[in-house]
Amino acid sequence: MRATVLRTQTSAAARRPGRLILTGLAILVASFVVFGTVLVQQITERTVRDNLSGTPAATDLVIGSPEQPPPTVTELQQVRTVPGVAEAVARVAVGVSVGEGYLNLQADSGSGPLTTVRVIEGSYPDQPGEIAITPRTAERLGLSVGTTTSGTGGELTTPAPLTVTGMVESSADAGFDAYAPDSVVMSWAHLTAVERVDVRAAPGESAEAIRQRVSAVFAAGQPIRSGAEVREAEAEAAAQQVGKLFILVGMFVSIAVVAAALVVTSTFRIVFAQRMRQLALLRAVGASRATLVGALTAEGALTGLVAGVVGVAGALTLGYALPAILRATGHAVSSPGLPLAAAVTVVLGAVVITVLAVLAPALSAARVSPLEALRAASVTAGSRGIGVSRLVFGSLLAVGAVLAAVGTISQLPKPDQSDYDPSMPLLLLVGSGAMAFFALVALGPLLVRPVLAVVGWPLRQLGPLGRMSVGGIGGAPRRAAAVSVVVALGVTLISGVVIGGASLQILADREMALSAPTDFEVTSNGGTLPPAVVTRAEAAHGALARVVPYRMVDDARLLRGADKLGDVESGYPTSDLDLAALPSTGDLDVAQGALTDRGPGRIVLNSWVARDAGLRAGDTVTLAVATRTVDVRVAAVLPGDGPLHAGILADPTDLDRLGVPAAYTGLLADAAGAGEDGRTAGVRALRQAIGGSDGVGLAVLADERDRNDALVRTLVWIAVGLVGLTVLIAVVGVGSTTALSVVERVRESGLLRAIGLSRTGLRTMLTVESGLYGVIGATIGLVLGIPYAWLAVQTLGIEAPLTAPLLPLAGLFVVLVGLTALAGVLPARRASRVSPVVALGSDN
Repeated sequence: MRATVLRTQTSAAARRPGRLILTGLAILVASFVVFGTVLVQQITERTVRDNLSGTPAATDLVIGSPEQPPPTVTELQQVRTVPGVAEAVARVAVGVSVGEGYLNLQADSGSGPLTTVRVIEGSYPDQPGEIAITPRTAERLGLSVGTTTSGTGGELTTPAPLTVTGMVESSADAGFDAYAPDSVVMSWAHLTAVERVDVRAAPGESAEAIRQRVSAVFAAGQPIRSGAEVREAEAEAAAQQVGKLFILVGMFVSIAVVAAALVVTSTFRIVFAQRMRQLALLRAVGASRATLVGALTAEGALTGLVAGVVGVAGALTLGYALPAILRATGHAVSSPGLPLAAAVTVVLGAVVITVLAVLAPALSAARVSPLEALRAASVTAGSRGIGVSRLVFGSLLAVGAVLAAVGTISQLPKPDQSDYDPSMPLLLLVGSGAMAFFALVALGPLLVRPVLAVVGWPLRQLGPLGRMSVGGIGGAPRRAAAVSVVVALGVTLISGVVIGGASLQILADREMALSAPTDFEVTSNGGTLPPAVVTRAEAAHGALARVVPYRMVDDARLLRGADKLGDVESGYPTSDLDLAALPSTGDLDVAQGALTDRGPGRIVLNSWVARDAGLRAGDTVTLAVATRTVDVRVAAVLPGDGPLHAGILADPTDLDRLGVPAAYTGLLADAAGAGEDGRTAGVRALRQAIGGSDGVGLAVLADERDRNDALVRTLVWIAVGLVGLTVLIAVVGVGSTTALSVVERVRESGLLRAIGLSRTGLRTMLTVESGLYGVIGATIGLVLGIPYAWLAVQTLGIEAPLTAPLLPLAGLFVVLVGLTALAGVLPARRASRVSPVVALGSDN
């Protein structure tokens, strides 16, 4: 009997591959995502290995290591005389201070197999004092081929001329890169040692033989590695970073797999409910419950096998086709390998997960009474409640989630706490989130009706169609809960990422308002700016939007009576920077007081100075420079560092009373134009303002701000993309659930059509039902996501404020509802095409 029932169920499933694929659609998508992730990791790692090594492919040997004393210039010359050595190039970089800014002067041959640059204009340097620069460096520093400047670097302490002879193209252009042959760099900078030496063997020479000859030049312990070994190490270091990223990816993929299992569980409940009469007949002819459970589980295994194979095959096809397409368009992307073991593992995993997902529906379906065979319909009424054990288990999980959240809150960092360790609070937070999710799974059917009563109220006011749509969801709370919980999981994760990303962006903006409050900074390197520099900068209205000069002193002290406050002997850096003139002031936050209270006799402290001196907002203190003093009140305390790393922000009149010279020590400025062109125009205007002033430097702060903004945006979008996998599974689940429920409710649809409901009305009702899954799930997800996002931000201890970006969250809600509604469009169209006569005569 067992074999007969097993054969009957599996053959019936095999005869309807469309139903089989639809049932396992979520597992198919999960298999595609999991194996696709494996292939993407291989593609990324291989691309990194093939293209991101900094050592030229022609390098046979590399001499030197950061852990050992560097090779000397004398040893370099000796290596070049070793028989069999065709070329030996020193790698060394020297920071050069030029009157207008900074150059990173790097040694490179400029031609031949060991070069890393390509000349695009002029000629490559060959004499001491000659350099080649990148195009962006030329724009930033106002240099061109033939221009001469001067600078100091390396062992060179007095300015020496530097003449630009050419323009080169390199793998990276940071805006301050210069190149010259190693002999030129070493001669100009008076270097006696280099970072490493790249050796190329002559044709026909053995690299191992040359290694033995070269080793005689160096003392014992100087590492000599093969070029292949170094390139592999460089690529491996980059690949390790990729591996760390994919560990994070794997966490989100695991969540998506759990979501797929929940969707499949819901799907099998519908499928088995459609076959209750058939199952009852099998029970009536002698099949035991265990036999039915085994047969239904085997059907689940078959579904998982087919879905896993199709998903893996789809991922493999795309994984090989996409790199080929990208290479055809000029992108250097490597193809993946053929990870058969991973493919088999993913297919087996799909089978196991599907079997686990089908167990609960199978056990429930196997409890069908043989008397159900006497029913005229094939679908039995679904249970609307939950059992006592499930209620108790879910309640315990909910209580555990609350207690873990309370424990997390109790361990959040206190104000001014410097030894905070986020490990335990993060562990408690993850545990609380996991218990909350599984509590939602267990108690979901009980939550559907109250949530639906709230979110479905507007629909019920729209007439019979709205009431029927809400009733269709409320009539099957288990099905609605199973799908909505997956949607809620996705919304919780995405809303958490959106809120966390917004909070992180505010924190980043605050940090940039402190370290890079404007596009440019002109400094005097400890001295004062010539008045003409400030005057010319203020006159450059076409290129600069604003110019804010400031004074900075390094030895201001805080006194109370005759006693010095704090442990710093030399005093605190103090500035009179006008915050009101800076556009980024609005991004600043305060721990105490208000920035608007700053003025004559009122100062602002950064958090470290306030802690060191034991001061709070409202305290009175004496500010002293040399022998002069002035009584001031603390107007505000910043949560971190001060602008431009100032410890104290004072009013200009107070610095005047303290005898600080009127000459400015630096100025801040913003570009008038947008983009790289506006920034370049601003750099040129400031360079003209600086002229030939000695000791005056220019820094482009906007570059740092751009890198920081790009990093934050990239992290947020990566996180959104990863948690989007769960949303994808949820939408697939809504579509498959709606499609199967259409089959389950053929007679109901036929009856509605028979009493006058139009095809359009039926389509609308079923589509709205599908969208309601998204409404319920998105509502629950936002209710959970916002507090957990707040806890996550606070747990990290990064002092980022909780920000709930209402527009993105509202957009997320609308998009999720729209996607889930779209998922039900095709099933609704199918249902509307069924003839009422056929539907009423159907026994499913």
